[in-house]
Amino acid sequence: MKELPSPTFPLSPVAPALPRGSLHPSHGDGVSAVVPSGRGGVQVAWAQHLDEVRQAQRLRFDIFAGEMGARLNTPLAGHDVDLFDDYCEHLLVRDEASQEVVGTYRVLTPAQAKRIGSTYSDTEFDLTRLRGLRTRMVELGRSCVHRDHRHGGVIMALWGALAGFMVRNQLDTMIGCASIPMLHNGVVSGDAAASIWRQVSQSHLAPIEYHVLPRLPLPVERLDQTLPVEPPALIKGYLRLGAKVLGAPAWDPDFNSADLPMLMRIADLPARYRKHFLGA
Repeated sequence: MKELPSPTFPLSPVAPALPRGSLHPSHGDGVSAVVPSGRGGVQVAWAQHLDEVRQAQRLRFDIFAGEMGARLNTPLAGHDVDLFDDYCEHLLVRDEASQEVVGTYRVLTPAQAKRIGSTYSDTEFDLTRLRGLRTRMVELGRSCVHRDHRHGGVIMALWGALAGFMVRNQLDTMIGCASIPMLHNGVVSGDAAASIWRQVSQSHLAPIEYHVLPRLPLPVERLDQTLPVEPPALIKGYLRLGAKVLGAPAWDPDFNSADLPMLMRIADLPARYRKHFLGA
C-alpha cells in the first residue's frame, strides 16, 4: 500500500507540522471510532494509504456520475479523481459488517491549500472577502453517502470526526460548496435551486463582509424562485449546525448542479451539537 504524502507546511500558525497519518488519533488498527448508527455500526477513520483514497473515489464516482449524471474528467476510470485529492485529508465511514466505504468527505487544510495555491471553492467563487480567515480555515468537499446508508448515523459520524479534527488542529472555520441538483421532477432546470436560494438568503445569509461572488452565476433573476421545495438534506444539516450562506449560487455544468457557498464556524455550533460532537 502506498503511503500518502506528508504536508510540508504547518496546519495553522499555532500547530506544528505533522506527517499525514499523525494528524488524527487512532486505535492500533487505524480506526478512529466505532459509532452505532441505528442500522448497524459504522467505523470512522482517516485514510492512511492510497488504496483507501481509491475506495472513496470509487464511491464518489458511483454517486456523482452514476446517480447525478456528472461529467467527470478523471484520469482513472470508475473513480472521481481531481488535482485537489492529493492535497486533501480523506475521511471515510465504513459499514462495520462489510467494511465497505459508505460515506466520505475530503478536507483541505490551510497548509495544503497554500501548497496547491487555492481551494476548490476558489474555482467557483471569488473568495477575496475571506482572506482574513484563511489561516485557520479548512475546505470541505466531495461529500457523499451510499444510497443504502443515507440516515443520520453516517452523517453524524462524519461531522463528529470533522469537529474533532478542527479542534485538535486549532482550526475554526469550514467552507464548502453545497450542491443543489439541477434535475427536479425529471426536468433539468434551475428553478428549484433559485427557489432554495431565495429561502436561505432570507434566513441564513452571512454578514455582507463575508459575501462572495460566483464566477459562473446561476441566473436566478431569470428563474422561478417561488417553488415550494426544501433544501437538500446536507444543506439543511449545515444550517442546523449554524452555517451561513455566503452569496448566490454558482452553476456547475459538469456536476449538473447549482452550488451554494457556505461557511460554518466552530464557535457558532449550537450548544447541543457542541456537546454531542465535542463533549463541551
